[in-house]
Amino acid sequence: MSWFYLVVAGLLEVAWAVGLKYTEGFTRPVVSGFTLLAMLGSVGMLGLALKDLPLGTAYAVWTGIGTIGTAVFGMWLLGEPAGALRIGSIGLIALGIIGLKILSPA
Repeated sequence: MSWFYLVVAGLLEVAWAVGLKYTEGFTRPVVSGFTLLAMLGSVGMLGLALKDLPLGTAYAVWTGIGTIGTAVFGMWLLGEPAGALRIGSIGLIALGIIGLKILSPA
């Protein structure tokens, strides 16, 4: 269950990171509220995952999922650059997450 919590935490991290783009400095109440709820949910799920997973592994995977998801969202919907080196670098982060999962004791 810990890995499930961790994946959900990472996806919620993507949601709040993207949400920050649309809060306009927290001047949009609905978007700001959603963003804050996603932040709380993300940290809460990370906390649940940490019951069984090592801190370094959980934190690296959490931020890695957030990094990949936010970068992909930016390229896909916001027109951010999607060059081969950028995509390759994102792939290396994904390989790191996979490696941490394979080597994790939980």
